[in-house]
Amino acid sequence: MKNNSLFRRLVIIGVLAWICIFALLPNLLLLIVSFLQRGTVVAVEPILTLTNYGRLFEASILRIVLDSLTMAGMAMVLCLIVGYPLAYIIARAKPGTRHVMLLLVMIPFWTNSLIRTYALVAVLKVNGVLNMFLLWSGLITEPLRLMYTPTAVFIGLVYTLLPFMILPLYAAIIRLDARLLEAARDLGASRLQAFRHVTLPLTMPGIISGSMLVFLPALGMFYVADVLGGARSMLLGNYIRDQFLTARNLPMGSTASIAMTLIMGLMLLVYYYSIKRSGRPEEEA
Repeated sequence: MKNNSLFRRLVIIGVLAWICIFALLPNLLLLIVSFLQRGTVVAVEPILTLTNYGRLFEASILRIVLDSLTMAGMAMVLCLIVGYPLAYIIARAKPGTRHVMLLLVMIPFWTNSLIRTYALVAVLKVNGVLNMFLLWSGLITEPLRLMYTPTAVFIGLVYTLLPFMILPLYAAIIRLDARLLEAARDLGASRLQAFRHVTLPLTMPGIISGSMLVFLPALGMFYVADVLGGARSMLLGNYIRDQFLTARNLPMGSTASIAMTLIMGLMLLVYYYSIKRSGRPEEEA
C-alpha cells in the first residue's frame, strides 16, 4: 500500500511539473513579454507599456481577427452540416460496415496535416484534379482559379478538421437509445419531429464538442492559409507567426497570442456552460 501511495504521488508530481514547465511557464512568459516594449538592440526591453494591447484595436488587426472568426465559424458550420449525416450513417450502419467507415474517418489522423494540405494543392490548382474533372464533365468551360483565395483556405480548413466533427457526433449518436425514437413515432411524431425533439437535443453535447474541436484549431492553423491562400489570406495564426519570425516583434506577437488565448478561453467557457445546460435534463431524469 505504501508503495502504491508513493507511486501515485510521484505520478501526480510528474504531471504537475510537466504542466507547469511546458504549459503554464510559456504562457506566463508570453503574458509578461506582452507588457514590455520592443527593443532596438535586444528583442525586448524591460519597459512596461500598454501600447501593444492598444494596437489590438487598430483597424487592420481587428480586420484580421474578424476574418479569422468568420473563417473558423464558416468552417465549423459546414463541418457540422456535412459531419452530422455522416456520423448518423456510421452509427446506424452494421457493425462490420461501421468499423470500416470509422477506419476511413481515422486514416487522415495517421498522416501529417501539413502533408495533407500540400496534397490538396494538387486538387485545387488550375490544372489540378478538380478542374480537370469539371472540364471533362462539361460543367465549366475554363479552369476555376481556386488557389490563393479565401475559398481555398476555407476548403483546406474543412478538409483538415472534418474528422474532429464526425467523431464526437458519432460518439453521441451511438449512445442514443433507439427506443426513444420508436416511442416518438408511436405517439404520432413524424421523422422530422422525432429528429427535432428527440435526436437533436440528446446529441447536443456531441454537436457542441465537435464545434469546439473545429472552431478553436481553425483560429490558429496558419499553415493552411500560407499554403492555400498565399499572401492574400491573413488569419490570426499567420499574424502571430509573422510577428515572431518575420517582424521580430516579440511583445506584439505575445500580445496577439494572449488575445487568441482569451478568445479560446471564452469559447471553452461557453462550451462548459452549454454542456452543463444540455446535461440538466438527463440529471433531473
